[in-house]
Amino acid sequence: MKKFRRKSTFQYVIFGLLVLAMLIIIPACGGGGGGGSSSGSDDTTPAETETADTSNDSGTTDDDSTTLRETYKIVDTNQSSCYDNSGNTVNCSSIKQDGSYSGNQPSYSVSSDGLTVTDNVTGLMWTQSSDTNGDGTVDANDKKFQSEAITYCTDLTLGGYSDWRLPDIKTLYSLILFSGKDASTYQGSDTSTLVPFIDSSFDWAFGDTSADERIIDAQYATTSSYVYTTMDDVATMFGVNFVDGRIKGYPRDLMQFHVRCVRENTSYGINNFNDNGDETISDLATGLMWQKNDSDSTDWENAIAVCEAETTASHSDWRLPNVKELQSILDYTRSPDTTNSAAIDSLFNATSITNEEGETDWGYYWASTTHVDNNDDASSGTYVSFGRALGYFFESILDVHGAGAQRSNYKINLAAGSGVTEVNLASGSFYTKGPQGDILRIDNKVRCVRDID
Repeated sequence: MKKFRRKSTFQYVIFGLLVLAMLIIIPACGGGGGGGSSSGSDDTTPAETETADTSNDSGTTDDDSTTLRETYKIVDTNQSSCYDNSGNTVNCSSIKQDGSYSGNQPSYSVSSDGLTVTDNVTGLMWTQSSDTNGDGTVDANDKKFQSEAITYCTDLTLGGYSDWRLPDIKTLYSLILFSGKDASTYQGSDTSTLVPFIDSSFDWAFGDTSADERIIDAQYATTSSYVYTTMDDVATMFGVNFVDGRIKGYPRDLMQFHVRCVRENTSYGINNFNDNGDETISDLATGLMWQKNDSDSTDWENAIAVCEAETTASHSDWRLPNVKELQSILDYTRSPDTTNSAAIDSLFNATSITNEEGETDWGYYWASTTHVDNNDDASSGTYVSFGRALGYFFESILDVHGAGAQRSNYKINLAAGSGVTEVNLASGSFYTKGPQGDILRIDNKVRCVRDID
């Protein structure tokens, strides 16, 4: 991938500060058969390192069992309404999507002392509050660099437990709920009107405007460092933002994050794939069956129709996955720039594309979950980037958020979208939106899913 010209140390520091400033100041983007393989979680043992080294963090296990264990249950997105390409509310039986299907419904239990929250679906126990300094207020003073967050969770004793850890990206993403509304365009100061992407059993952390943060600066830390770099060779950590409803790669050593620690179910986020030999792959950890091959689409509704019409392996109940199901098959140990592949287990076939810079890459994949904003605009659909999460930034096409990001863009008619910019280069024209110039596409790839019988 084309990078900026290598900079001197001084220039590199200045670049890093500019990246951080962009994140703080500018409004956010709206916008083989028969084999077995286990992969997915990239949890790092804090005793080994406090910088979340990703050289040996695949979380792989050697398990050839074909027994359905469901150690990695996917919590439903909690999205119950259905929408069309234009964002109009529709009957959920007319366009089969996230809201048309009921998965493992979110269920949480708060401890009697109010200090912890147990996820009754995953078996994970979480710290209820993000108030890391214990002053009774969640603000910028509670944020930590990734290395500090790892140490904080490792050293934490809370609720009678001392085996806390900082979650990896798949474990933390289990908490996201798409009943939330993206506050990226919100210009007010009253956070009581906002609906975060997390259950009310937990405290809700927003950006600290008194510290010159945006309200949406509510990114949470994980142990998951990108196996490559973003921007201009910037070390990157994948984090979850529960105010704008996204996974992005953030500058790991230049930015501080909110922290929520977890314990129990250390197998969470680890896939157990089995190639069924009939163009399908079962994940015995999640209970989901996937198509081995991907497909093309013309837009979001078309992606839904493609899956609803599928009959792979004589099954007629295929569907377009919701965004949490789709994110579950990412392999964060793989990327276009380190393994020359999509960020997915090698059991799957992923069709390469030629990206906006004319280089070989892998695509964005549509999910059936709508990304509703704070104004109830439902014209954007979620997608997961199994290739580079590209942006047009500082007049260069760069991997701005990393393979493994979850973003969103308009479901159809990009040119008419609010805040969209058309860029015309010698390699062609494309559309962008947001502070890092997220490159938008509507003809995203498709990989269908069904429940294992």
